[in-house]
Amino acid sequence: MWILGIESSCDETGVALVRTEARGGWPQLVAQALHTQAAMHEAYGGVVPELASRDHIRRVLPLIQQVMQQAALPLSELDVVAYTRGPGLAGALLVGAGTACALAASLGKPVLGVHHLEGHLLSPFMGAEPPTFPFVALLVSGGHTQLMCVKAVGNYELLGETIDDAAGEAFDKSAKLLGLGYPGGPALSALAALGNPQAFALPRPLLHQPNLDFSFAGLKTAVLTQSRKLGDELAARKADLAASTQAAIVEVLVKKSVKALQHTGLKTLVVAGGVGANRMLREQLQKDCQALGAKVHYPEPELCTDNGAMIAMAAAMRINSGVETAQKNYAFHVLPRWPLAQIATA
Repeated sequence: MWILGIESSCDETGVALVRTEARGGWPQLVAQALHTQAAMHEAYGGVVPELASRDHIRRVLPLIQQVMQQAALPLSELDVVAYTRGPGLAGALLVGAGTACALAASLGKPVLGVHHLEGHLLSPFMGAEPPTFPFVALLVSGGHTQLMCVKAVGNYELLGETIDDAAGEAFDKSAKLLGLGYPGGPALSALAALGNPQAFALPRPLLHQPNLDFSFAGLKTAVLTQSRKLGDELAARKADLAASTQAAIVEVLVKKSVKALQHTGLKTLVVAGGVGANRMLREQLQKDCQALGAKVHYPEPELCTDNGAMIAMAAAMRINSGVETAQKNYAFHVLPRWPLAQIATA
Protein backbone atom coordinates (compact mmCIF):
# COMPACT_ATOMS: atom_id res chain seq x y z
CA MET A 1 0.00 0.00 0.00
CA TRP A 2 1.29 3.43 -1.01
CA ILE A 3 0.36 6.36 1.29
CA LEU A 4 1.06 10.00 0.54
CA GLY A 5 1.28 12.28 3.58
CA ILE A 6 0.85 16.07 3.58
CA GLU A 7 1.83 18.23 6.58
CA SER A 8 0.89 21.92 6.73
CA SER A 9 0.04 22.67 10.36
CA CYS A 10 2.38 25.63 10.89
CA ASP A 11 5.45 26.88 9.03
CA GLU A 12 6.71 23.78 7.24
CA THR A 13 5.19 22.28 4.13
CA GLY A 14 6.02 18.58 4.12
CA VAL A 15 5.13 15.83 1.67
CA ALA A 16 6.23 12.19 1.86
CA LEU A 17 5.48 8.77 0.47
CA VAL A 18 5.56 5.55 2.52
CA ARG A 19 5.01 1.94 1.58
CA THR A 20 3.51 -0.41 4.16
CA GLU A 21 4.62 -3.82 2.90
CA ALA A 22 8.33 -3.29 3.61
CA ARG A 23 10.46 -3.92 6.74
CA GLY A 24 8.51 -6.80 8.23
CA GLY A 25 5.25 -4.94 8.36
CA TRP A 26 6.55 -1.53 9.42
CA PRO A 27 5.92 1.22 6.88
CA GLN A 28 9.01 2.33 4.99
CA LEU A 29 9.77 5.90 3.97
CA VAL A 30 10.31 5.95 0.20
CA ALA A 31 10.56 9.67 -0.63
CA GLN A 32 10.02 13.01 1.05
CA ALA A 33 10.36 16.76 0.46
CA LEU A 34 10.15 19.65 2.90
CA HIS A 35 10.05 23.42 2.67
CA THR A 36 10.56 25.55 5.78
CA GLN A 37 9.28 29.11 6.07
CA ALA A 38 11.79 30.13 8.76
CA ALA A 39 13.53 32.72 6.58
CA MET A 40 10.20 34.33 5.64
CA HIS A 41 9.02 34.69 9.23
CA GLU A 42 12.39 35.81 10.60
CA ALA A 43 11.68 39.48 9.90
CA TYR A 44 8.60 39.28 12.14
CA GLY A 45 10.21 37.35 15.00
CA GLY A 46 7.60 34.59 14.78
CA VAL A 47 5.11 32.83 12.54
CA VAL A 48 2.57 35.09 10.76
CA PRO A 49 -0.45 32.81 10.12
CA GLU A 50 -1.66 34.50 6.93
CA LEU A 51 1.78 34.42 5.37
CA ALA A 52 2.17 30.78 6.40
CA SER A 53 -1.09 29.80 4.70
CA ARG A 54 -0.21 31.61 1.47
CA ASP A 55 3.19 29.98 1.33
CA HIS A 56 1.69 26.51 1.81
CA ILE A 57 -0.49 27.18 -1.23
CA ARG A 58 2.58 28.01 -3.30
CA ARG A 59 4.64 25.05 -2.14
CA VAL A 60 2.41 22.02 -1.69
CA LEU A 61 1.77 21.00 -5.33
CA PRO A 62 5.42 21.31 -6.46
CA LEU A 63 6.46 19.27 -3.41
CA ILE A 64 3.94 16.54 -4.28
CA GLN A 65 5.34 16.42 -7.81
CA GLN A 66 8.89 16.27 -6.43
CA VAL A 67 8.10 13.34 -4.14
CA MET A 68 6.29 11.34 -6.81
CA GLN A 69 9.13 11.91 -9.30
CA GLN A 70 11.69 10.91 -6.69
CA ALA A 71 9.79 7.66 -6.09
CA ALA A 72 9.18 7.15 -9.84
CA LEU A 73 5.55 6.41 -9.01
CA PRO A 74 2.53 7.77 -10.88
CA LEU A 75 -0.20 9.40 -8.80
CA SER A 76 -2.64 6.74 -9.98
CA GLU A 77 -0.73 4.14 -7.93
CA LEU A 78 -1.46 5.86 -4.62
CA ASP A 79 -3.75 3.95 -2.27
CA VAL A 80 -4.38 6.60 0.40
CA VAL A 81 -3.79 10.35 0.73
CA ALA A 82 -3.22 11.44 4.35
CA TYR A 83 -3.07 14.95 5.73
CA THR A 84 -2.69 16.78 9.03
CA ARG A 85 -6.16 17.52 10.38
CA GLY A 86 -4.94 19.28 13.54
CA PRO A 87 -3.87 20.77 15.80
CA GLY A 88 -2.25 23.81 14.21
CA LEU A 89 -3.02 27.09 12.46
CA ALA A 90 -6.50 26.92 10.94
CA GLY A 91 -5.61 28.49 7.60
CA ALA A 92 -2.47 26.41 7.21
CA LEU A 93 -4.33 23.19 8.04
CA LEU A 94 -7.02 24.02 5.46
CA VAL A 95 -4.42 24.19 2.69
CA GLY A 96 -3.16 20.67 3.36
CA ALA A 97 -6.63 19.24 3.95
CA GLY A 98 -8.07 20.84 0.83
CA THR A 99 -5.17 19.71 -1.32
CA ALA A 100 -5.32 16.14 0.00
CA CYS A 101 -9.06 15.79 -0.45
CA ALA A 102 -9.02 17.33 -3.93
CA LEU A 103 -6.18 15.08 -5.03
CA ALA A 104 -7.83 11.97 -3.58
CA ALA A 105 -11.16 12.85 -5.18
CA SER A 106 -9.55 13.32 -8.59
CA LEU A 107 -7.96 9.88 -8.27
CA GLY A 108 -10.93 8.15 -6.65
CA LYS A 109 -8.76 7.24 -3.64
CA PRO A 110 -9.61 7.37 0.08
CA VAL A 111 -8.30 10.02 2.46
CA LEU A 112 -7.37 10.05 6.14
CA GLY A 113 -6.93 13.02 8.49
CA VAL A 114 -4.09 12.54 10.97
CA HIS A 115 -3.36 14.09 14.36
CA HIS A 116 -0.16 16.14 14.15
CA LEU A 117 1.12 14.99 17.54
CA GLU A 118 0.40 11.35 16.75
CA GLY A 119 2.65 11.83 13.74
CA HIS A 120 5.46 13.00 16.02
CA LEU A 121 4.69 10.24 18.50
CA LEU A 122 5.04 7.46 15.92
CA SER A 123 7.93 8.97 13.93
CA PRO A 124 10.62 6.89 15.74
CA PHE A 125 9.11 3.80 14.10
CA MET A 126 10.86 4.93 10.91
CA GLY A 127 14.25 4.60 12.62
CA ALA A 128 16.71 1.73 12.36
CA GLU A 129 15.60 0.43 15.79
CA PRO A 130 11.89 1.14 16.21
CA PRO A 131 10.47 0.97 19.74
CA THR A 132 7.94 -1.58 20.92
CA PHE A 133 4.67 -0.96 22.73
CA PRO A 134 4.03 0.04 25.47
CA PHE A 135 6.26 3.04 26.14
CA VAL A 136 6.37 6.50 27.68
CA ALA A 137 6.52 9.35 25.17
CA LEU A 138 7.87 12.84 25.70
CA LEU A 139 6.31 15.11 23.08
CA VAL A 140 8.32 18.30 23.19
CA SER A 141 8.04 21.07 20.60
CA GLY A 142 7.34 24.76 20.14
CA GLY A 143 3.67 24.38 20.99
CA HIS A 144 3.45 21.20 23.05
CA THR A 145 5.12 19.58 26.04
CA GLN A 146 3.41 16.38 27.15
CA LEU A 147 4.19 13.03 28.70
CA MET A 148 2.05 10.17 27.39
CA CYS A 149 1.72 6.48 28.17
CA VAL A 150 1.44 4.81 24.77
CA LYS A 151 -0.05 1.32 24.99
CA ALA A 152 -0.77 0.80 21.29
CA VAL A 153 -1.57 2.76 18.15
CA GLY A 154 -4.45 5.03 19.09
CA ASN A 155 -4.29 4.13 22.80
CA TYR A 156 -2.75 7.12 24.58
CA GLU A 157 -2.97 8.15 28.23
CA LEU A 158 -1.96 11.68 29.21
CA LEU A 159 0.42 11.62 32.18
CA GLY A 160 1.32 15.30 32.33
CA GLU A 161 1.51 18.43 30.23
CA THR A 162 2.54 22.05 30.39
CA ILE A 163 0.19 24.43 32.17
CA ASP A 164 1.54 27.48 30.31
CA ASP A 165 4.48 27.84 27.90
CA ALA A 166 5.82 24.75 26.16
CA ALA A 167 9.53 23.94 26.28
CA GLY A 168 10.00 25.11 22.70
CA GLU A 169 8.34 28.41 23.57
CA ALA A 170 10.70 28.80 26.52
CA PHE A 171 13.65 28.34 24.15
CA ASP A 172 12.24 30.75 21.56
CA LYS A 173 11.08 33.46 23.96
CA SER A 174 14.33 33.35 25.96
CA ALA A 175 16.28 33.62 22.71
CA LYS A 176 14.24 36.69 21.74
CA LEU A 177 15.02 38.29 25.12
CA LEU A 178 18.71 37.72 24.42
CA GLY A 179 18.45 39.32 21.00
CA LEU A 180 19.05 36.10 19.08
CA GLY A 181 17.63 35.30 15.66
CA TYR A 182 14.55 33.35 14.61
CA PRO A 183 13.96 30.48 15.07
CA GLY A 184 15.22 31.10 18.58
CA GLY A 185 15.58 27.55 19.92
CA PRO A 186 18.46 26.43 17.68
CA ALA A 187 20.13 29.85 18.05
CA LEU A 188 19.99 29.67 21.85
CA SER A 189 21.32 26.10 21.86
CA ALA A 190 24.23 27.06 19.61
CA LEU A 191 25.15 29.97 21.88
CA ALA A 192 24.71 27.82 24.99
CA ALA A 193 27.50 25.53 23.80
CA LEU A 194 29.90 28.45 24.42
CA GLY A 195 28.67 29.25 27.93
CA ASN A 196 28.66 27.97 31.51
CA PRO A 197 25.37 26.21 32.36
CA GLN A 198 25.92 26.84 36.08
CA ALA A 199 26.59 30.58 35.75
CA PHE A 200 23.07 31.63 36.78
CA ALA A 201 20.69 29.95 39.23
CA LEU A 202 17.49 29.92 37.18
CA PRO A 203 14.27 28.29 38.45
CA ARG A 204 13.12 24.77 37.60
CA PRO A 205 9.31 25.20 37.85
CA LEU A 206 7.30 22.24 39.22
CA LEU A 207 10.45 20.11 39.31
CA HIS A 208 9.83 18.84 42.84
CA GLN A 209 6.06 18.54 42.59
CA PRO A 210 4.65 14.98 42.70
CA ASN A 211 2.77 15.42 39.42
CA LEU A 212 4.15 15.14 35.88
CA ASP A 213 3.06 18.58 34.68
CA PHE A 214 5.39 21.26 33.32
CA SER A 215 5.59 25.04 33.58
CA PHE A 216 8.07 27.21 31.71
CA ALA A 217 6.54 30.71 31.84
CA GLY A 218 8.32 31.50 35.12
CA LEU A 219 11.66 30.54 33.62
CA LYS A 220 11.14 33.01 30.77
CA THR A 221 10.39 35.74 33.32
CA ALA A 222 13.55 34.83 35.26
CA VAL A 223 15.63 35.15 32.08
CA LEU A 224 14.13 38.59 31.47
CA THR A 225 14.88 39.67 35.04
CA GLN A 226 18.45 38.39 34.88
CA SER A 227 19.13 40.05 31.52
CA ARG A 228 17.93 43.39 32.94
CA LYS A 229 20.15 42.97 36.00
CA LEU A 230 23.18 42.42 33.78
CA GLY A 231 22.54 45.62 31.88
CA ASP A 232 25.67 46.56 29.94
CA GLU A 233 27.29 43.26 30.95
CA LEU A 234 24.70 41.22 29.06
CA ALA A 235 26.70 41.10 25.83
CA ALA A 236 29.69 39.57 27.63
CA ARG A 237 27.53 37.13 29.65
CA LYS A 238 25.01 36.21 26.96
CA ALA A 239 26.48 32.74 26.33
CA ASP A 240 26.40 31.95 30.07
CA LEU A 241 22.77 33.03 30.35
CA ALA A 242 21.85 30.98 27.29
CA ALA A 243 23.62 27.93 28.73
CA SER A 244 21.91 28.36 32.10
CA THR A 245 18.53 28.68 30.40
CA GLN A 246 19.03 25.53 28.35
CA ALA A 247 20.24 23.63 31.43
CA ALA A 248 17.09 24.58 33.35
CA ILE A 249 14.76 23.46 30.55
CA VAL A 250 16.64 20.21 29.98
CA GLU A 251 16.78 19.30 33.67
CA VAL A 252 13.02 19.64 34.02
CA LEU A 253 12.34 17.59 30.88
CA VAL A 254 14.77 14.84 31.89
CA LYS A 255 13.67 14.48 35.51
CA LYS A 256 9.99 14.51 34.63
CA SER A 257 10.58 11.87 31.94
CA VAL A 258 12.46 9.65 34.39
CA LYS A 259 9.68 10.12 36.92
CA ALA A 260 7.14 9.05 34.27
CA LEU A 261 9.11 5.86 33.60
CA GLN A 262 9.22 5.11 37.32
CA HIS A 263 5.51 5.89 37.68
CA THR A 264 4.47 3.53 34.89
CA GLY A 265 7.13 0.88 35.45
CA LEU A 266 8.00 1.00 31.74
CA LYS A 267 11.55 0.78 30.40
CA THR A 268 11.16 2.50 27.03
CA LEU A 269 11.06 6.23 26.39
CA VAL A 270 10.25 7.81 23.02
CA VAL A 271 11.22 11.45 22.51
CA ALA A 272 9.59 13.31 19.62
CA GLY A 273 9.10 16.88 18.45
CA GLY A 274 11.48 19.65 17.43
CA VAL A 275 13.11 20.07 20.86
CA GLY A 276 13.93 16.35 20.75
CA ALA A 277 16.83 17.26 18.45
CA ASN A 278 18.53 19.24 21.24
CA ARG A 279 21.98 17.71 21.87
CA MET A 280 22.08 18.40 25.61
CA LEU A 281 18.63 16.90 26.10
CA ARG A 282 19.63 13.74 24.25
CA GLU A 283 22.87 13.35 26.18
CA GLN A 284 21.24 13.80 29.58
CA LEU A 285 18.29 11.55 28.78
CA GLN A 286 20.65 8.85 27.56
CA LYS A 287 22.67 9.06 30.76
CA ASP A 288 19.75 9.08 33.20
CA CYS A 289 17.71 6.44 31.37
CA GLN A 290 20.70 4.16 31.14
CA ALA A 291 21.12 4.43 34.91
CA LEU A 292 17.46 3.43 35.22
CA GLY A 293 17.87 0.48 32.87
CA ALA A 294 15.64 2.13 30.27
CA LYS A 295 16.15 2.71 26.56
CA VAL A 296 15.50 5.96 24.67
CA HIS A 297 14.28 6.14 21.08
CA TYR A 298 14.33 9.23 18.86
CA PRO A 299 13.22 9.90 15.29
CA GLU A 300 16.00 10.54 12.81
CA PRO A 301 17.24 14.17 13.18
CA GLU A 302 15.60 15.26 9.93
CA LEU A 303 12.27 13.88 11.20
CA CYS A 304 12.25 15.81 14.49
CA THR A 305 10.71 18.92 12.93
CA ASP A 306 7.29 18.91 11.25
CA ASN A 307 7.32 16.77 8.10
CA GLY A 308 5.11 14.78 5.77
CA ALA A 309 6.79 11.47 6.58
CA MET A 310 5.38 11.35 10.10
CA ILE A 311 1.88 12.01 8.77
CA ALA A 312 2.09 9.23 6.18
CA MET A 313 3.63 6.94 8.81
CA ALA A 314 0.87 7.59 11.35
CA ALA A 315 -1.79 6.99 8.71
CA ALA A 316 -0.16 3.71 7.68
CA MET A 317 0.08 2.49 11.28
CA ARG A 318 -3.54 3.40 12.03
CA ILE A 319 -4.72 1.56 8.94
CA ASN A 320 -2.48 -1.49 9.50
CA SER A 321 -3.52 -1.82 13.14
CA GLY A 322 -7.21 -1.64 12.29
CA VAL A 323 -7.72 1.48 14.40
CA GLU A 324 -9.07 3.50 11.48
CA THR A 325 -10.04 3.07 7.84
CA ALA A 326 -9.43 5.62 5.12
CA GLN A 327 -12.68 6.78 3.51
CA LYS A 328 -13.76 8.15 0.13
CA ASN A 329 -15.39 11.07 1.88
CA TYR A 330 -13.97 14.33 0.58
CA ALA A 331 -15.82 16.73 2.86
CA PHE A 332 -13.39 17.92 5.52
CA HIS A 333 -13.03 20.16 8.53
CA VAL A 334 -9.83 20.83 10.43
CA LEU A 335 -9.29 20.92 14.19
CA PRO A 336 -6.90 23.73 15.22
CA ARG A 337 -7.34 22.60 18.84
CA TRP A 338 -7.38 18.83 19.16
CA PRO A 339 -6.10 17.14 22.35
CA LEU A 340 -4.30 13.90 21.55
CA ALA A 341 -6.21 12.09 24.30
CA GLN A 342 -9.45 12.85 22.38
CA ILE A 343 -8.21 11.42 19.09
CA ALA A 344 -10.71 8.57 19.10
CA THR A 345 -13.72 10.87 19.57
CA ALA A 346 -13.01 13.47 16.87
